[in-house]
Amino acid sequence: MALGPLMVDVQGFSLSDEEREILQHPSVGGVILFTRNYESPEQLKALTDAIRDLRTPHLLISVDHEGGRVQRFRAGFSQLPPVSALGTSYQQNPDRAVQQAERTGWLMAVELRAMGVDFSFAPVLDLNYGVSEVIGDRSFHRDPDIVTTLARAYIRGMKRAWMPAVGKHFPGHGAVEVDTHVGFAVDDRHFEDILGADMVPFKRLMSSGDLLGVMPAHVVYEKNDTLPAGFSPFWIQTVLRERLAFQGAILSDDLSMMGASIVGDSLARVEAALSAGCDMVLLCNHPENVPNIIDNLKVTSDPIREMRLTRLHGRHAMDRQELMASTEWHDAVNAVAAYMPNKDQELDFA
Repeated sequence: MALGPLMVDVQGFSLSDEEREILQHPSVGGVILFTRNYESPEQLKALTDAIRDLRTPHLLISVDHEGGRVQRFRAGFSQLPPVSALGTSYQQNPDRAVQQAERTGWLMAVELRAMGVDFSFAPVLDLNYGVSEVIGDRSFHRDPDIVTTLARAYIRGMKRAWMPAVGKHFPGHGAVEVDTHVGFAVDDRHFEDILGADMVPFKRLMSSGDLLGVMPAHVVYEKNDTLPAGFSPFWIQTVLRERLAFQGAILSDDLSMMGASIVGDSLARVEAALSAGCDMVLLCNHPENVPNIIDNLKVTSDPIREMRLTRLHGRHAMDRQELMASTEWHDAVNAVAAYMPNKDQELDFA
């Protein structure tokens, strides 16, 4: 069965009968996991195995596991610093920071892959202008050149763990104060200003083939379009597909967020995002809306979309016990701990 364009969530530590039925619907292609789905490494592996066993090819399994304030799985996983700590390290010793970034990307990815997770929505490529409520230390740095350098190293580590990279939030969320989870965000800058700054990491990492996926922002760039980027044919088709020649998968941010409500109800949001050119859309935290969407959404076969999504499957997962017995894992844990900030707070959007 081909991967459909919907990525949905589940509510607990294991699958209910209703969730199993939904996950076998042809319109569904993936599952995103949250902290509420995690109790222990053993439980998580049982959950991902159950999801994988439902279909062939298996549903994509994803998570937001960036480190710092946004790390869904804690106990039993290595604590990851916010990537801004890599930016701080870079200002002190660039070569050391690049090595740290690669080891951090590998550690994040290899631990998730051992649990059956295909990919994390990472890295964050937004620039830290010091104004965003939700980006902040999730960004590597303010300088697009430094962001690109550190993100490339981070992705190199992810690749060594056989995890694809999905960069976010295109074309850049860092200059907007409002958190789109709870409000409407507008960026009033001209296209040329965004192109010459925020889009630089995306452009460079796309051109080098480092990104297999991109997540657009739920931000309205009002001098370019009246729609948020994830619903905008201008940003998705004209800019991403045509101008930047991006051939990877485009995955919407969560369509339940306030920043997406400008488009209409849940079904209207799904239809608008897919019509604009998204390959997959995220439906989180409102399971009551999913049956109506899958019953009424008209999905046609698209071999190109299916190929883009299939490339997001992680590969060659290492056994967890073997991983934790390896010298490479111990060295990475020690290297990451060495640049960990003194205080870290969790930010969990579910």
